[in-house]
Amino acid sequence: MREYTVAILGATGAVGQRLISELEKAAIPVKQVKLLASKRSAGKKLQFKGQEITVEEAHPDSFTGVDLVLSSAGGAVSKKLLPEAVKRGAVCVDNTSAFRMADDVPLIVPGVNDDQLVNHHGIIANPNCSTIQMVAALYPLHVKWGIKQIIVSTYQAVSGAGKAAWDELLQQAQDRLNNQEIEAKILPTASAKKHYPMAFNLLPQIDVFEDDGYTHEEWKMIHETKKILFNDQDTKQIKVTATCVRVPVEIGHGETVYFTLKDQSATAAAIKQEIERTPGLVLQDDPQNQIYPQPLLAAGKKETFVGRIRPDQENPGAFNMWVVADNLLRGAASNTVEIAECLVRDNLVRVPDK
Repeated sequence: MREYTVAILGATGAVGQRLISELEKAAIPVKQVKLLASKRSAGKKLQFKGQEITVEEAHPDSFTGVDLVLSSAGGAVSKKLLPEAVKRGAVCVDNTSAFRMADDVPLIVPGVNDDQLVNHHGIIANPNCSTIQMVAALYPLHVKWGIKQIIVSTYQAVSGAGKAAWDELLQQAQDRLNNQEIEAKILPTASAKKHYPMAFNLLPQIDVFEDDGYTHEEWKMIHETKKILFNDQDTKQIKVTATCVRVPVEIGHGETVYFTLKDQSATAAAIKQEIERTPGLVLQDDPQNQIYPQPLLAAGKKETFVGRIRPDQENPGAFNMWVVADNLLRGAASNTVEIAECLVRDNLVRVPDK
């Protein structure tokens, strides 16, 4: 049996540490693990299966002899280092937005479109966290009845903006409870001209605004969904629109998903049955007993939780549902490692000849 040398790029970050944990449990025969990060984090000690490993500074030659790279160190780092890793024979699964929309880079949710992995050229992209959970929940319905339109509103946890934003939320909450002035330096995005408090607040801006008034996060959800379901980010075969909101939650994105099916014979009961029988999805839908997905209950779990499934009483063939998942795990680390497992399963851990 072939064994693999695996490098985790961005190993000391919130997602990186979850990548380590998920790799420990993965169906991947690991010969050696290399933990890579910035110069600032080099020298730190982390554990993999009880073995202490020293974090190394990432540079192009770090990938010599590496078979698989699991990357979550930021888009700029991915753009700089992953092509270098491919040159040295590694196959890379990237958790940033750096390569998602490239025509020759598969954008993968295992169980949905992992058949596209055969087309990789050394880099595979992990979708946006909010896209992953929505597509995972909708895919079995799309297969059975066909989806014409999706209207999604997200309620996204602060951890999706990074550890500094997460820490700022907690500090703001404490300051507010102590009747002290709240400082805002990071959200809605660090590069913005203005910053607003996150504690006890809602921010209808995630990432920067595009010229059409949509944020880049909303743009990503629209075009990533199209690419995943139809392998065409601009397809007219489905209509998708999104409103993305940052909420004062630590971990776990929530989404209200309104969708219209082509086959109007679908019922809420049949949709619940499809959700319940799909691996990786958990149906939590019992309104009479107040059972529905919640971020606090989803944190630390790799499944996608679905509930509040009900028909639109005004529009036949249209339904509403509520989708929740751990954005750091299901929306990042778990999906990344599952992609790597698919590559190993299908003997695709190799860079195709040009």
